[in-house]
Amino acid sequence: MREYWIARVRQHTDDSYAGVRLSKFPEDLRTYEHLLWNDAPDVVIEIGTQAGGSALWFRDRLRVLTQYGRIRRPPRVISVDVTQDWAREELARADPDYASAILLLEGDVRDPGTAEQVAKLVDGARCLVVEDSAHEYDTTMASLSGFARFVPPRGYFVVEDGCVDIDAMRLAEDWPRGVLPALHDWLRTTEGRGFSVRRDLELYGLTCHPQGFLQRIDFDAP
Repeated sequence: MREYWIARVRQHTDDSYAGVRLSKFPEDLRTYEHLLWNDAPDVVIEIGTQAGGSALWFRDRLRVLTQYGRIRRPPRVISVDVTQDWAREELARADPDYASAILLLEGDVRDPGTAEQVAKLVDGARCLVVEDSAHEYDTTMASLSGFARFVPPRGYFVVEDGCVDIDAMRLAEDWPRGVLPALHDWLRTTEGRGFSVRRDLELYGLTCHPQGFLQRIDFDAP
């Protein structure tokens, strides 16, 4: 099983969507499709952009929701990273009109001002938040502390790549650590107690995000 896992991890790091690099397991993408359909968010807030492939994928999924009448506001993806040069180049090559629905915001998630910038952009929209930054304790904790407020009742916050903290799933010693410790610590906070870990959403037997599918359940939580 470990050999199979290692092969799949290596494969997914070289994968792409619409010609743009997209490093996500197809099983996790399928789970996202379920979340998007059931929750019908207007906006996906993505923390960690890389080449922009997942921002493009989320935009296209939101457009499908619009076609089916699941959402009625113009869909948007707000993707946050410390630098967006690579994503701008790749997205412009794939779709010159990408900026009409994808906003590439430059900022450090550890800076509280980054979340404040996003707050001015969401304008009351229903949001799905995806944390895919450095996969370290401080960035994961900052993402949860700063961005969970955008998740509405019954909405979702997905903390990606908790696999880095499970020894049997680590591909290399230089992989970062700290996702699951930060997640567990945050779930013990006042706001964190308003969320439930949805292990049942690890639907397909293989995920990079163990314990990472969170749903807001406490309507009175901040």
